[in-house]
Amino acid sequence: MTSAPVTLCFLLRDAPGGGTEVLLGLKKTGFGKGRIVGLGGHVEPGESDAEAICREVLEEARITVRQQDLSDAGVVEFVFPAKPEWNMHTRLFTARLWHGHPQESSEIIPEWFPTGALPVDRMWQDADHWLPLVLEGRTVDIVVTLNADNETVASSVSILRSP
Repeated sequence: MTSAPVTLCFLLRDAPGGGTEVLLGLKKTGFGKGRIVGLGGHVEPGESDAEAICREVLEEARITVRQQDLSDAGVVEFVFPAKPEWNMHTRLFTARLWHGHPQESSEIIPEWFPTGALPVDRMWQDADHWLPLVLEGRTVDIVVTLNADNETVASSVSILRSP
C-alpha cells in the first residue's frame, strides 16, 4: 500500500524571555484528536507540498505563510503495519516568517511552547524521536514504524542530514 502525502509545519519565534518557541496545536477532530500536534495535513491532488502546508496553516491557525518563507526540514515516513491505510509520507517544514496571529479553528487550538520543553506526554510518541532535531534546525529523514496498537513506536530508523 502506498503512503498518503502529508505535510507538517513548525512556526518558530523568539520567546519574550529568551529562547525559541514553536507553534503546536491541540487537535480537536479527526486523526490525532486530543493530542498536541504540528500544523498540517494531507496534500490535495494537484498541490505541491509547499502549497499544501501554506493552505493547512491558514485553515488551522489563521496564519499566512508564503512558500518562499518555508525551510525544508526533511521527511518522516510513518508505517502502521496493523493499519496500512494510515501510512503517511510526511514532508516537514519550518518557518520564521509569517503574517497574522494564531487563532483557534474548528480543527486546532494553537499554542506556543518552548522548544526545550515540548509537551511530549501529550503528543504522538514518535515526536520525541525527530521533532527536537527539526527544532534545532536539522533536516531529518526517518522511518517510524508503529506497534500493533497504532500508538507506540516499534522502531525508528533515521538518516540525519546536515544542519
